[in-house]
Amino acid sequence: MGIKNTRELVHLLESKGELVRVKEEVDAQLEIAAIQRRVFQRQGPALLFERVKNCAYPLLGNIFGSKKRLKLIFADTLAQVESLFKLKIDPLEIFKKPHYWWTLPRALKNTWPKMVKKGPILKHKIRISALPRLKSWPRDGGAYITLPQVYTESPFKPGLKNSNLGMYRVQLDGNEYLLDQEVGLHYQIHRGIGVHHQQALHLGQKLPVNIFVGGPPAMTLAAIMPLPEGIAEIFFAGVLGGQRIKLVKTPEHPLPLLAEADFCICGYIDGVKPEGPFGDHLGYYSLKHPFPVLKVTGVYARPQPIWPFTTVGRPPQEDTLFGEFIHELTKDLVPTVFTGVKQIHAVDAAGVHPLLLAVGRESYVPFSTERIPQEILTQAFSLLGQTQTSLSKYLFIQAEEKGEALDVYNIPNYFQTFLERLDLRRDLHFITRTTMDTLDYTGISLNQGSKLILAACAPKKRELGQAEEAQFKLPEPFGKLTFFAPGILILQGPGHTLPRDEQDPVLRELANYLFTQKNIEKFPLLVVVNDALFTAKNWENFLWVTFTRSDPATDIYGVGEFTHCKHFGAQKAIIIDSRLKGYHAPPLEEDPAVLKRIQKLGEKGKSLYKIL
Repeated sequence: MGIKNTRELVHLLESKGELVRVKEEVDAQLEIAAIQRRVFQRQGPALLFERVKNCAYPLLGNIFGSKKRLKLIFADTLAQVESLFKLKIDPLEIFKKPHYWWTLPRALKNTWPKMVKKGPILKHKIRISALPRLKSWPRDGGAYITLPQVYTESPFKPGLKNSNLGMYRVQLDGNEYLLDQEVGLHYQIHRGIGVHHQQALHLGQKLPVNIFVGGPPAMTLAAIMPLPEGIAEIFFAGVLGGQRIKLVKTPEHPLPLLAEADFCICGYIDGVKPEGPFGDHLGYYSLKHPFPVLKVTGVYARPQPIWPFTTVGRPPQEDTLFGEFIHELTKDLVPTVFTGVKQIHAVDAAGVHPLLLAVGRESYVPFSTERIPQEILTQAFSLLGQTQTSLSKYLFIQAEEKGEALDVYNIPNYFQTFLERLDLRRDLHFITRTTMDTLDYTGISLNQGSKLILAACAPKKRELGQAEEAQFKLPEPFGKLTFFAPGILILQGPGHTLPRDEQDPVLRELANYLFTQKNIEKFPLLVVVNDALFTAKNWENFLWVTFTRSDPATDIYGVGEFTHCKHFGAQKAIIIDSRLKGYHAPPLEEDPAVLKRIQKLGEKGKSLYKIL
């Protein structure tokens, strides 16, 4: 039997030594988030903040901050979930190993939520202003709900079968929101709630929304599960939670409430207002923009509720483990969703959507004497055409060869084999003026930018340059040149001053200059940055800087570049301009005064001694 509410979750974690109670008073304005991030980085326990300044409710953080806790929370049901996924992969498995599937009927029964006549969530009515005011980063535009479960139903076909459960950030105060009457609802492109909102607008209606906080932890995970459109996340929550999700109706609101939730905000979308800024999972602030506003019609709380939360920022953070956990559950489904694709890795260190690595099958024209990317290009367009992988900005895909064991999670090896095989004249495929991730500010406008598919096949095209061969002179105003990895150089550049959607003539001059340098073709990837030493310190820094600070169409230059029949190529190398631009969102930085204050909790005799 799974966990049905937050109190059961706290009891489980505490009984297993996986939770610490913080008894000192702490402030939800920056302090709690800073503590949670540090405890996560130290692989510490879940945290129950019992005394929150100016707040009547305790806050629970770092719940999912280790794989051990994730597997503990869902220990009773993981086998059932994996069984269902295996059935999707190969229905014949049920006949090969019938004893393995005896739990399936019970699991399938749990998919359908259970309507109950009363539930704890209806016990108290409160106001928005009574909720915890969690602020994670200094420039955040207000307090946010960071683990919301946002529930909607299709206005065309209302009901559970056509529902959507998503995790879209919710701003509780600040900006132009009317306190206790409105909250901001920021949902990005390619989200299920967008379909429901569009349907409501088509009908001339306001879209009802319920926002749950707390309750069964399976609901939290289901809210971020990348399920195909048309499959209700609340059904998956029942399987993962090991019990039917309990819902309760009230005549005051058109949508059901999660009976075991700790809190619920009911309302309807009506118009837009400025939302943000907010420190996001790319490691920058997503800035203030118009997003839907939710008119609040009711706020509910169960007896003795607890407020679960997380914080996001430059990876890795707690949401990194969400992604890894989901990948482990679904990795065997990849070939069934994307035909021919063997592996994919949305790289967390690069902010997830900016960089996708893939390995595919190349079986087109197998009798040809020349191996060129053909089938893997079909696979690349499939990856960019559906599910969350469609938001990828840079897609690297290479063909798996016979007897080869490529691993998308072994990033140094992946880049080495890829750069050895990449044909710069042929294998760069740009998509310009297209839809981009809402949080990515490198493009030509909000939600607009470019993508680049880089597709490579064996055999090797070059021997990659090593450190002793990286002896190029650089023209002014470029400074330090740093060897990073075989075939990859990092160059320190001047500050970027140009407006959005313009290439920099200084980078073109650099490309022309490098064309004459001996052995430059051994270094097919050059990256221009503001701080070469920081970028070259490790792979995490390299991936974060390179792919979160560049737009392919605007920021890529060729050493010996050409355009033939609208196809871009380069004779010797490509340069990625990954400098911070004036139109980029600022990187996240913590408040030193806050950090100094929270350190006291790590002193001897305090709650977080030897933890913080």
